[in-house]
Amino acid sequence: MAHRTILTARQRAALIDLPTDEASILYHYTLSDDDLEHINERRRDRNRFGFALQLCALRYPGRLLASGEVIPPEVTRFLGAQLGLGSDALAEYATRSETRRDHLIVLRQVYGFRMFSGHRARELKAWLAGEAENATTNHDLARRFVDECRRTKTILPGISVVERLCADALVSAERRIDSAIVARLEEPMKARLDALLTEMVEGKVSRFVWLRQFEVGQNSADASRLLDRLEFLQEMNLSPNIFAGVPPHRVTRLQRQGERYFADGLRDISSDRRLAILAVCAVAL
Repeated sequence: MAHRTILTARQRAALIDLPTDEASILYHYTLSDDDLEHINERRRDRNRFGFALQLCALRYPGRLLASGEVIPPEVTRFLGAQLGLGSDALAEYATRSETRRDHLIVLRQVYGFRMFSGHRARELKAWLAGEAENATTNHDLARRFVDECRRTKTILPGISVVERLCADALVSAERRIDSAIVARLEEPMKARLDALLTEMVEGKVSRFVWLRQFEVGQNSADASRLLDRLEFLQEMNLSPNIFAGVPPHRVTRLQRQGERYFADGLRDISSDRRLAILAVCAVAL
């Protein structure tokens, strides 16, 4: 499946990179006595260091270390100081892929980390669907998802998977909101909203564009034209109650889309989306 990019490089790094600032390293990577006991069960220095590093990465940012990943020196120095090991002890870690797998098995058994698969994945996808309606940006939803994975000790999938899941959830949430708004419209109102795109005013512009030309005038003729628009909108009698329960930022987004479109562009949009945009714009006007 194609990678659906919704994050910038900086946003991805903020979510999944190992920390390098002193405060974050101190907060996330300070090892407890129990941690040291489990770490010291490993036989070789390199495996003790690698096991500790895997544990810290699973806690924060909440992912597996990639094969051959370059570890920030700030992290290796901090962990090495706690383990009484030099950073060179990490150089030969997991020359056998089996060692990394064995460590992961132990870490999951001892600390309760879970893979993003099966029932756990289904639970998080359902959780993500609910969060998508309230998320204000792509990054906001991705951050919420990563935080929830950390809270539930779910090992993060790859960042491309995170982006795809969030993108799909946002599209689905958008469609649900459009459908909810349209479901509150009577059939005559739907027809009247659609007519805004086809009915022409003085043979020049669509009724929709005409309504948006709501500018303060200089004389009585300008005032009369404004009153014509106001009277038309009042006669529509479209209640703001159709947006009850819809997050305000979602209503604002629909309005901004309507402000950018001309009639031709709106006619090409799916019916629920089109009617939702028209309804929001009519109420806003």
